[in-house]
Amino acid sequence: MSFKNISLSIVLLAASLKLANAQTPSYRGDLMIQPRRNNGKCLTANSNSDGAPVTIQSCTGADAQRWVFNDGSVKVFGNKCLDVVDGANADGTKLQIWTCSDNHNANQQWYYSGDRHLAWTDHGRCVDLTDGSVADGNRPQLWSCDGGNTNQFWNVGYSANNLPQTSQDGQSGYNNCGTGNSQDSLCQTAWLNSASDFCVWAPPSVASIGDSERVVVAYCTASGRGTRLIPDGTLKGVHFVKTPEYIQVTGVGDFTKINVPNGDEGGELDPHGADGNGNPVGGLVFGNTFGQAQQYHEWTSFISYNEFCFRACVGADSATRCQHIYDLMGCSWNIPGNYNAGTFENCDGDMTEPMGVYGTSTWYQGVEPTPTGHPAAPSSNCQALPTVAVGSPARKRRDSGFEKVKRA
Repeated sequence: MSFKNISLSIVLLAASLKLANAQTPSYRGDLMIQPRRNNGKCLTANSNSDGAPVTIQSCTGADAQRWVFNDGSVKVFGNKCLDVVDGANADGTKLQIWTCSDNHNANQQWYYSGDRHLAWTDHGRCVDLTDGSVADGNRPQLWSCDGGNTNQFWNVGYSANNLPQTSQDGQSGYNNCGTGNSQDSLCQTAWLNSASDFCVWAPPSVASIGDSERVVVAYCTASGRGTRLIPDGTLKGVHFVKTPEYIQVTGVGDFTKINVPNGDEGGELDPHGADGNGNPVGGLVFGNTFGQAQQYHEWTSFISYNEFCFRACVGADSATRCQHIYDLMGCSWNIPGNYNAGTFENCDGDMTEPMGVYGTSTWYQGVEPTPTGHPAAPSSNCQALPTVAVGSPARKRRDSGFEKVKRA
């Protein structure tokens, strides 16, 4: 078996070159800026005043955490901009906010790169999580941009309590879905909480996944989120696993009931489409497992006419554990787990090796020979359910971290 070996220097060089492609985030509107290390922490202006420090704080969705990328600046409170203290072009310089300049003050010019760096324009320095600490009050700093430094990866997204109508250009559905339910809903906000409270992506009308991946909508087991509901009898087996850095739900069913054509082997859905938008465009995923109503910035999902899988990842390695480049390999190769019919369960689990990674080598789709997928990691503390039926949104259960659902 031969794999394509990638040296660390090549990986870092490729990642660094992406910084040259300046852009704004694919998401639009008021955005929370979060360190990849912790989805529950946000870049925060300490007050609405010139010189106010910018720190890391627990996300609340407050105005001090709602940033707008506009014309090279990153604004908060409407007229304040992310600003380099004293314009010091040196590693370790801290950040503040200041009244936005009318003449594109160089201290207030930023770009958001395709690989999730927030860089000071024309200075070769990036916003850096000082000492890798996500403690409240930590002040991010500037540091020389490094494509492999996980302290420099920043996700952008939304508070679940303040969702926009749409989040990306070209979106066919919507994200602010309300609290009702409709089998005609075009809601593109999904939730993953447990074996009895989760969503899958599927076509709004009968179409193959390959033809509809840009427009798929959320079908959920829990009512009250403005989505379509998975019809009773669709799911034949569901297995939810919580690990330290990801959750996943796998299973089997008759997904012709949710517009997947009979015999369609399906395909992958993820937040990183070819144009930088997601599949579906504007698709958002939230959950309560690692913190209340946190957005998952890295997730991957597959669905076919008879099988599904959905994984959502957190932490510094989230992009690797929720890789999205193996779209032809299907569920069991990408997301090893239990796909048995007749069993419905919530489990704790160990983490499986990242898909496509074998020791120090990375396999790339299309390179022969094709390796076998990793085996599913051991699971424990499994709690059986009699079945999964449509119910109310789950409430967090403190003793086990799983969710209870009140079934209709």
